[in-house]
Amino acid sequence: MTNTIERLNPSDLPDAGQVGYSQISIAEPGRLAFVSGQVAWTADEGAVPGSIAEQTKVVVANLDRALQAIGAGTADIVQMRIYVVDLDPETQGQAMGPLMAFLDGAKPSLTGIGVSALAGPYLKIEIEMVVRLPD
Repeated sequence: MTNTIERLNPSDLPDAGQVGYSQISIAEPGRLAFVSGQVAWTADEGAVPGSIAEQTKVVVANLDRALQAIGAGTADIVQMRIYVVDLDPETQGQAMGPLMAFLDGAKPSLTGIGVSALAGPYLKIEIEMVVRLPD
């Protein structure tokens, strides 16, 4: 059974709920998993897609595998940090579609961070997460 994470979007802060995340996530005491940043690398060492949208699909598939490994789901994600090379409205828009599909209505606290480079010169997005483990 998944523990409830309380999601808040106070009226005196921007309404993050409309764009798919929460300003505040409150998790009850318990075990947390800190999932390392995932990029568009696969266990079979397949080719990394060129577009940020396609890379995001690989990244969220890796995040999903990590959630499965710890017996959690997207509703258990407390916080995500998204690192995007040369972040601008266009790259953000391309990444958000696959990310929102992955979250499937879960609205963790979310931070988007523009960076100049990631672990490989062809990588465009990396996502890490903090997950409240279900009982």
